[in-house]
Amino acid sequence: MNPAEQALQLRDVHLPASPEFWPPAPGWWIVALFAAMVLVWISIRLVSFWRRKRSQQEIFSLLDDLAKTETDDRTPEFLASVSMLLRRVALLKFPRNEVAALTGKDWLSFLDTHGGEGQFANGVGRVLEAGPYLRTSKVDQQGLLLLAKKWIRRNTGKI
Repeated sequence: MNPAEQALQLRDVHLPASPEFWPPAPGWWIVALFAAMVLVWISIRLVSFWRRKRSQQEIFSLLDDLAKTETDDRTPEFLASVSMLLRRVALLKFPRNEVAALTGKDWLSFLDTHGGEGQFANGVGRVLEAGPYLRTSKVDQQGLLLLAKKWIRRNTGKI
């Protein structure tokens, strides 16, 4: 081999060492943090949805139990129970200082404002104002229960 050929001899290409698995690059830390935050957010939303549905089912089962009772001799208790369930839902969704002190026409007006469409103050729901305090009164039990279910369904979406 002559000296010119010796000077031009090149070494073969050497590949760099493969990157280490740990620690990951900063971009992967950011992706992992973002994924963890998304999982926590989804978990919170699912638990909230599950609790809201469970609460709604419990209230509807109580209303169904009320529908099975005879109201001839227990009308005041029936009306008080329906009003109590409505107030319970209202306290879950709205501020306590806005709901807790409402009675009579103010309570019916509140119910109408938040989904009653006038059926509490001027419809079948007006019996809730004085009905629990009367010995006997005519009550459209099914109509009142349907109105209560409709109101509860409208107001349990974002508890």
